Amino acid sequence: MAPLLASCSTAPAPKESGMSTPDFVRGEVRITEHRGDDDLLSAGLGLSGLAGSPAAFANPQAPTPAELRRRAIQTSWKGIADLGALGGYGKVYGAVPMVPGREYQAFAWIPGAHSPHRVLLQVPDHFDASRRCLVVTASSGSRGIYGAIALAGAWGLPRGCAVAYTDKGTGAGYFDPADHTGVALDGTRARRGSTTLEFEPAAGGEYLGIKHAHSGDNPEADWGRHVLQAAQFGLAMLDRAFPDQAPFTAQNTRIIATGLSNGGGAVLQAAGLDDQHLLAGVVALEPNVRVPGHGRALFDYATEASLWLPCALADERFAQVPMARTPQGEVPPAWAQRCHQLHERGLVNGPHVGQQAAQAVEHLKAGGWTEQALATAASSTALDLWRAITAAYASAYMRKGPDDMPCGFHYAATGAHGAPGVAPETVRAGWWADASGIPPGNGIGLFGGTDHTADPTLQGAWCLRALWEDTDPSTQALRDGVAATTVKLPRPSLPLWVVHGASDGLLPTSFTSEPYVDWLRSNGGHPLYWKVPHAQHFDAFLALPGFGDQHVPLLPYGYAALDRLWAHIYDGAPWPTVVPTPVAQPRGAGPLAPAALDLPAPWTAGPG
Repeated sequence: MAPLLASCSTAPAPKESGMSTPDFVRGEVRITEHRGDDDLLSAGLGLSGLAGSPAAFANPQAPTPAELRRRAIQTSWKGIADLGALGGYGKVYGAVPMVPGREYQAFAWIPGAHSPHRVLLQVPDHFDASRRCLVVTASSGSRGIYGAIALAGAWGLPRGCAVAYTDKGTGAGYFDPADHTGVALDGTRARRGSTTLEFEPAAGGEYLGIKHAHSGDNPEADWGRHVLQAAQFGLAMLDRAFPDQAPFTAQNTRIIATGLSNGGGAVLQAAGLDDQHLLAGVVALEPNVRVPGHGRALFDYATEASLWLPCALADERFAQVPMARTPQGEVPPAWAQRCHQLHERGLVNGPHVGQQAAQAVEHLKAGGWTEQALATAASSTALDLWRAITAAYASAYMRKGPDDMPCGFHYAATGAHGAPGVAPETVRAGWWADASGIPPGNGIGLFGGTDHTADPTLQGAWCLRALWEDTDPSTQALRDGVAATTVKLPRPSLPLWVVHGASDGLLPTSFTSEPYVDWLRSNGGHPLYWKVPHAQHFDAFLALPGFGDQHVPLLPYGYAALDRLWAHIYDGAPWPTVVPTPVAQPRGAGPLAPAALDLPAPWTAGPG
């Protein structure tokens, strides 16, 4: 067994003997204590530190596990929450108190999986033994193990709940064939064969390996199983943490599942697989959820967006939308070129970009896009997220490796002038803490699928779209991979609340939450649903100039839904059949005001 971490800010906990480990855990359970100038919720940074500059490494070429953990927590907070000066976090909603406690972390394996998923339990010192509570969550996007800390940790830890996390088979455990290193359990980089790595592809190969894209497991199909394993891991580690109170079970410990974006989809998958009735309630924010026969699959509408949105956003109605124009107020040249390319292929008519863009808008609206979603999708388009998402997901669905991704894509470290190169040691050492789980970013580029024309990304976008529309047997693996991600019905009695922004331009409600809620209701379920006006997908984007003026954050509505679920579980408050959606208003140019959120008054407990 590898030695436990020992450092001044993250000390190893005493060994706890006599407690079993779940059979899906292989190798050590790493136990660390976090007190003093360290804690569970912010690694000692507090709200101001989380919002500040990246936490420093004393030796950037060899950061310690404690330093990596601190920066991973900071990166996860900044990637999900609006911590900007105008955003209201810590003043209008939310808080980041110091929460001392312990962490239990391990690699867990779904039966038949090629690669593990990380599981982590955070146990606050003030765990409420009188109201045993375990919050279970999954990371948003493709983030690492702390990817849901701003939702599940921020809500659960201060009230005395333990919080169990899974990275759901994603995360930044990148494998670099240049030096044959991946990421060990403590976050440091280690060579293949020296210890169990978070991800390591088959021996050989030229290109960087990304777990979500290249594990060979199609992890999205197992996100619900990852969540349920994290819950079981959490119960087992609570036995270790409090042996005099063991056993911890779903009968004496209430398990609340919550997640955001891909994490929201993961907890809804878990709800449909929860045959043992582990879960006491579920709150899913802006979930990436696929209902059989309803809505649209992410790969379908994301490849459509990748092709059509650059042209559609050239329409004059989006002229004042943040990130839809150059700093000079002009349509980006590549977007105008996309209209030309669609025209050349007979997909739009008219000699001018304005006419072509208007037709592109109508095409997307006919497929279920709303103008609200199209407007906020300008950010995803300007940041090239559609190409990044679809290239990675195609590889995952088709179970491809680093060197045989579909459509000629691959990942490599970026060298001079953005060309493929070798990652500097300082960049490679921080990947686990800094990266979001899907490149490009953090010194890694997405290469291939481009040409040297005026619209260089069209070639790859067209190829990825063809994978979905093609009926050739060679592409059937992609459609099978997508089909494997559909959810199952949860038990009708499970308290379940879906919270989604009406202006979500990445996972539009018409493709995700609304088909899911309608499906549950048509099958005897009673989910609650808030479609929050002026909320979009990325709270973190609200700190960008001009962007936050037009929106409100979504996190406070998730916290409010969790508060109501808590009141139902622990205080006997009746579970409502309907809760009116708050009438949110855009934040405006000034600081967020409570009135803009229109949150309900504090929930009152029901009788006895």
